[in-house]
Amino acid sequence: MQKILIIDDNADVRNNLEEILKLSGYDVIAAANGKEGIQKSLDSLPDLILCDIIMPNLDGYGTLEILSKNPKTASIPLIFLTAKSEKEDFRKGMSLGAYDYITKPFDDVNLLKTIETRLHKHELLKKASEPPAGSLDQFIYEARGLEALDQLSDNREARSYQKKDILYQEGENPFWLFYVEKGKIKIYKTSDDGRELIVGIYSAGEFVGYLDLFRNSAYTENAAALENALVRLIPKSDFLHLVFSNRDVATRFIKMLAGHVIERENQLMQVAYTSVRKRVADALLKLFDETGQPIRIFRGDLASIIGAAKETLIRTLAEFRKEGLIQISGETITLLNLPKLRSLSG
Repeated sequence: MQKILIIDDNADVRNNLEEILKLSGYDVIAAANGKEGIQKSLDSLPDLILCDIIMPNLDGYGTLEILSKNPKTASIPLIFLTAKSEKEDFRKGMSLGAYDYITKPFDDVNLLKTIETRLHKHELLKKASEPPAGSLDQFIYEARGLEALDQLSDNREARSYQKKDILYQEGENPFWLFYVEKGKIKIYKTSDDGRELIVGIYSAGEFVGYLDLFRNSAYTENAAALENALVRLIPKSDFLHLVFSNRDVATRFIKMLAGHVIERENQLMQVAYTSVRKRVADALLKLFDETGQPIRIFRGDLASIIGAAKETLIRTLAEFRKEGLIQISGETITLLNLPKLRSLSG
């Protein structure tokens, strides 16, 4: 059952809305002011919020601004309830991220239709953008269903990359967002003496290169195929239009950026404070968990992932093989004792 939060200081309006929504099969929560509404939003994480604009202490605009800045509530659709219909009020609300307006007095049928439409569109985009995102065509098709988006360009070139082929290099200007259709792409930094540190691996269904597009600056890292890959190229202008035209899409990419930062921080902590054995076990398990298959990877790439010299990695792999944890055949590593590796990782 979908949950709707009503924020309105008028008790009659709250009660009327609550009755209509409950009869329509929604789970309903009510709050008498903006501060109470924010707390109930955090506690219950509703699927949609109906919020009055004119309220004492904290009005609807202030409520929306606070909710938009909290990662827990930023993506919840909010519809304003207002008796005011001036264009300036509409513009202010939409600029803050409101999804729609319902003007009082409202028609019950129109109210329910608006709510149903917003919930449906939000759910479509939510499913389309959560990894694994499915096909790129599905993601764009469902994003196009949002009224705020214009027709996106269909110029999405597909390129095949062989293992070690370069997608882009540090210092180049970005013109594309890359979408991995098949295979894996590594993102890496190169030291002055030529050593690599792999800072990210992206698989089918993931986007690559969006950070530098957001910053509108030259690439700060390198990208290359970790294995044979098929990659779609989305023009920069289409990507930026997709992000900045709709709050839902922007929120999804913001969450991806937040996850990107957290992953990098964890990697730096591991390199600084974790033993090589644990880092190797972590890397092997992560690569295995992505596919459930034996791991095919160059020793140099694996050393770059864990931030250690290739010779150190080879010694550690030899220890693991002697202990019966793994089996090695050429570039292929098969994990033989997952419980023991996970105990090393933990």
